[in-house]
Amino acid sequence: QVQLVESGGGLVQAGGSLRLSCVASGRTFSGWTMGWFRQAPGKEREFVADITWTYGRTRYADSVKGRFTISRDNAKNTVTLRMTALKPEDTAVYYCAATSTIIVVPTSGEYDYWGQGTQVTVSS
Repeated sequence: QVQLVESGGGLVQAGGSLRLSCVASGRTFSGWTMGWFRQAPGKEREFVADITWTYGRTRYADSVKGRFTISRDNAKNTVTLRMTALKPEDTAVYYCAATSTIIVVPTSGEYDYWGQGTQVTVSS
């Protein structure tokens, strides 16, 4: 059974940085896509970034492009989201997600497995 466990959230001032980690277990993930989503209070869950496990191909939402970096460590089965130049509007619960396919349009409905989420709060 696939399990995703996030860590690394917290409170940071605007302009600061945080690194989120997602440890994946339960199988090998060759050919899978791993993603990060976020959900702010009263808003829908939105795509942040994703990466293909085998080739490391990345994709980002326009709102985070140039500030966030997604990466994976195949040996540790870990996906990391490095967040810099954080803004108050980045405040949300961040979720790690996984799917066994290559995603054309990265919506939450395309992902099969989810972590429990980690809170990120950016103060102004």
